[in-house]
Amino acid sequence: MSTVTETPRGQAWAERNDNIRKEQRKGRVFTALTLLATVLGVLALGVLIVYVAVDAIGWLDWQFLTSMPSRFPERAGIYPAMLGSVYLIVTIGVLSLPIGVFSAIWLEEYAHQGWLKKGIELNIANLAGVPSIVYGLLGLGLFVTTLGMDFGTVAVGAFTLTLRALPIVIVSSQEAIRAVPDSHRHASLALGATRWQMVRTVTLPESIPGIMTGTILALANAMGETAPLIMIGAATSIFSAPHGLFSKFSAMPMQIFAWSDFPSRDFQHGVVPAAIITLLIILLTLNGLAIYIRYRASKRKIV
Repeated sequence: MSTVTETPRGQAWAERNDNIRKEQRKGRVFTALTLLATVLGVLALGVLIVYVAVDAIGWLDWQFLTSMPSRFPERAGIYPAMLGSVYLIVTIGVLSLPIGVFSAIWLEEYAHQGWLKKGIELNIANLAGVPSIVYGLLGLGLFVTTLGMDFGTVAVGAFTLTLRALPIVIVSSQEAIRAVPDSHRHASLALGATRWQMVRTVTLPESIPGIMTGTILALANAMGETAPLIMIGAATSIFSAPHGLFSKFSAMPMQIFAWSDFPSRDFQHGVVPAAIITLLIILLTLNGLAIYIRYRASKRKIV
């Protein structure tokens, strides 16, 4: 019998093929783990939403959306708190979007590399992780105590939550602006455009999807805050809808918290789930708006 001895080159190819198969197996295992994690997360969220939605059946109707709060569950409504949250989010968006985007443009396009820029970016990143109750204390000390504004008004709540949302808006806007290829900037400058013209016609249009996505997610995050609103004196329940920035108000999370403390089973398993579903619908609408804006901007860029 004759034995065939492998050449060194054949052995190297065999080892290479074995390594490729091992890496492919690792890739399949990793893909399965990521799919499992995704399925578990979506499944847990789906079960939670279905559980709450089933309890909300029969309670979430037009009367609930247009009525005032009441100690009787069949008469309870979310209208003042819902309108207060709308006032709050609109004001936060009007304040945080221009300030956050202009700050990100200055940091990415105009600020020189050095200790000042690094220090500002480090502080902004740290502020994004500060607990929200700290912003409530800041709003109480700055807007109420120092500036003499009234407790529990839409303006104080919006200013306080704008401080909370600004670091997130700035960081997300920076990442969106940073993602614009430098070749596009250089091409614009090479054609004789000024830096402002380059920012206005190249950088901003290409970064709008990321900027809007980060801003709307920051607004959705601010809409669910309760601790800062408690600190600045917002009401847990209010029986008249706000009619301006200086009106007293309540927000949906605070109204939900107040109802959850009621001992009645109808509040626990009827009114509270209906309010939660209403809040989720508004948040999903904001997220859908972010997706739509990103899609339109990317489609315009392709065209």
